[in-house]
Amino acid sequence: MSSSVDELVDLLDLEPIEVNLFRGRSPQAHWQRVFGGQVLGQALVAATRTVDKRAAHSLHAYFIRPGDPKTPIVYEVDRARDGRSFTTRRVVAIQHGRPIFNMSVSFHLEEDGASHQFDMPDIPQPEDLETEYELRLKAAPRLSSEKAKYITQPSPIELRPVAPADLVTPEQRPPEQFVWMRATGPLPEDISLHQCVLAYASDMTLLDTCIMPHAISWLDDRLQTASLDHAIWFHRPFKADEWLLYAQDSPCSFGSRGFNRGTIYTREGQLVASVAQEGLIRIREHARKR
Repeated sequence: MSSSVDELVDLLDLEPIEVNLFRGRSPQAHWQRVFGGQVLGQALVAATRTVDKRAAHSLHAYFIRPGDPKTPIVYEVDRARDGRSFTTRRVVAIQHGRPIFNMSVSFHLEEDGASHQFDMPDIPQPEDLETEYELRLKAAPRLSSEKAKYITQPSPIELRPVAPADLVTPEQRPPEQFVWMRATGPLPEDISLHQCVLAYASDMTLLDTCIMPHAISWLDDRLQTASLDHAIWFHRPFKADEWLLYAQDSPCSFGSRGFNRGTIYTREGQLVASVAQEGLIRIREHARKR
């Protein structure tokens, strides 16, 4: 595995501290708050550690407070139900004695059934595209030293956007994007771990989709963003260390909130997961006018 993937796997390896209680840490290389995908991935790990012989098929989460990257996060799991086919868990992430995040997860025992799906969009292959890291290196000289250092840090997830926007001064464009993604190194053969890595990655570009019609960069100091909620449906098994296409759109933004959707396909065209998220997109100059 690459060093970045090693660090991600280690980040997702929570410390058990009591029955149904786990402790996670945060890397010390981010902004002032914990990355939402990290909390999603760690919470899913906590829930999975209490379930046997079945994988998650859906999760629904709310981000309640910003996470403090300097403080460990305690994950408390409620074993809500253990059924013959479905298992339900509730997870609360706690810092400084207060909940910062909660999530419900449902697990399903694998079984056969009817099958259909939407077709994967016809878009260029990842080998024909620049990496997000290359695009960030080009943008770095136009940013402050602090922001340049942040956006050029190694990532455990390789991203290759099909039609990348300018990271500093984007033009107005429709709220739709396609991004190839995969872990930057091989992962252990464990479907639950691949689901947790995908949960982590699913929060990396989705919120950007709803700001595309507004011609403002997520690096712009006028823009305040935060994930408010996040849902994932896992349809089929997949490998997060192989190329996955993340097709994203945003049907609506209003009242400083943007709604985003995503569908995730294997390179062979199998639809493996669907994602939905609402996020805060508060533009401060608009807030002053109100």
